Amino acid sequence: MKTICHKYGISTAKYQTFSDASAAKQYIKEQGAPIVIKADGLAAGKGVAVATTLEEAYKAVDSMLVEGIFGSAGYRVIVEEFVEGEEASFFALVDGENAIPLESAQDYKRVGDGDTGPNTGGMGAYSPAPVLTKELQNVVMESIILPTVKGMSMEGCKFVGVLYAGLMIDKKSGLPKLIEYNVRFGDPECQVLMVRLESDLAKVLLAACRGELKGVSLKWSPGSAMVVVMASKGYPGSYEKETVIRNLEEAECVAPAVKVFHAGTAFDSDGNFIATGGRVLGITAKGRDLEEARDKAYLAVEEINWPGGFYRQDIGWRAFPQKQFSRNA
Repeated sequence: MKTICHKYGISTAKYQTFSDASAAKQYIKEQGAPIVIKADGLAAGKGVAVATTLEEAYKAVDSMLVEGIFGSAGYRVIVEEFVEGEEASFFALVDGENAIPLESAQDYKRVGDGDTGPNTGGMGAYSPAPVLTKELQNVVMESIILPTVKGMSMEGCKFVGVLYAGLMIDKKSGLPKLIEYNVRFGDPECQVLMVRLESDLAKVLLAACRGELKGVSLKWSPGSAMVVVMASKGYPGSYEKETVIRNLEEAECVAPAVKVFHAGTAFDSDGNFIATGGRVLGITAKGRDLEEARDKAYLAVEEINWPGGFYRQDIGWRAFPQKQFSRNA
């Protein structure tokens, strides 16, 4: 991704790649903290360390390059400048030559309230992301998505599918920088996109496969959607499996437009739902605005009886004045 950005002039954070720990540490020492260390390969959403001190950065390098905690995914690391700003996710559907925007979302990666604790695969999300104004969405399409699609085509490797741009809206410039690409809908962002999408998803995916996206547009429901992830206690570290979850049907009935998505559940021998993973449920609600979507989602979360689970109580906080979260005080 970084190579494509460099070659085709796509705005991204400054970086260097290393497979030698001492060379990585020397570069970190020159750049200073805060700084970001990333495993080059797939690491189940846990391969990024945002180091606030040099010591933290050295430790992250050692864990990946010396101790090999991510196996082959961490044999090479990317050391990247820390971009201060607001994160947002932007999705586009690509047919190899053309791209159409889906919608924006904002997710919450840290495990704890107030964006504390380690990174996870995502503890909640909402759509649309207020930080991505219509103007900024146009900038993202013109300066990030379309040059990437064109660049991939010129490399002889046309991309077809969902392009998920992880962006940072730089505090200094107010402009988006590309942090990462995923080639999927993303979890939990997919949930909020799907409940808002009113067009036929199968038709538009087929059009992408056939190279027929030119001129296609999608219909989205007005208002907002929010998902709150319920995870097994201990996640993203080790956690107890097969804890019983009750009241899932009741949770979907607390308000209109509430949907409980299952990510890591199974039935036990008595027919009870049990948790089988780290992130287990995505409690999703749609509302006229973000506040209504949030209230419905948390109403449903509170209906679920799962002593072995936990959730963040502040999903959406970036979009609200702080006083609106007094319900959790």
